[in-house]
Amino acid sequence: MAKSPKIDAAPATVRTRRAYFDFRDGQLHVRTAFPTTGGFDEQVTLFCLHGAQGSSRVFARLLPVIADVRSVYAPDLPGCGESDPSPGATLADSAAAVADLAADLRLRQIDLLGIETGAAVALELAAAKPDLVRRLVLIGVPAPDRLPVVKQPALIMRTRLDTAETLTRIKGAVVNCKIIEALDFANDVFEEAPPAHVKQLAAFLGARI
Repeated sequence: MAKSPKIDAAPATVRTRRAYFDFRDGQLHVRTAFPTTGGFDEQVTLFCLHGAQGSSRVFARLLPVIADVRSVYAPDLPGCGESDPSPGATLADSAAAVADLAADLRLRQIDLLGIETGAAVALELAAAKPDLVRRLVLIGVPAPDRLPVVKQPALIMRTRLDTAETLTRIKGAVVNCKIIEALDFANDVFEEAPPAHVKQLAAFLGARI
């Protein structure tokens, strides 16, 4: 049986670590990766948001690969992984926690990558704080009858679970989007994903991979 393609090893210039940051309801556990040459020459910081049943661990292999020219942060959303819960446990609560993290880091603008529930949180934050969120990468977006309308450029990585009806609803809310195929979907979509997917993500965000 042929082995699945693997993402290239992280560049030696990338450093990774884990840390805790305060938010309004406690502390967020966050995985980070950033270039050793970080500074004003860095591209826009990327936040990666996991699905409801996961944690930032799903991005463990992606972070160092995408962080050669930008800082990357993957928080455990409230109540997940090692982060404290929010009383309401709503999408708005999670979006507010991510906004608190951006404020703590003194970031004026961020890009967001979200998987499943993380994608819904990304949309919530993009609608609530359009000046903060520059671009969106969305995978496995939940498609209820009503989604917040966002105007930021978005890359939708379509999976086998996305029906035509789902995509119609998403395109109605994400008015400036590009759709690409992402093969089979799993919570660890970047764990076994072809390097081409990572390159498409980086190209959309403006990175050099």
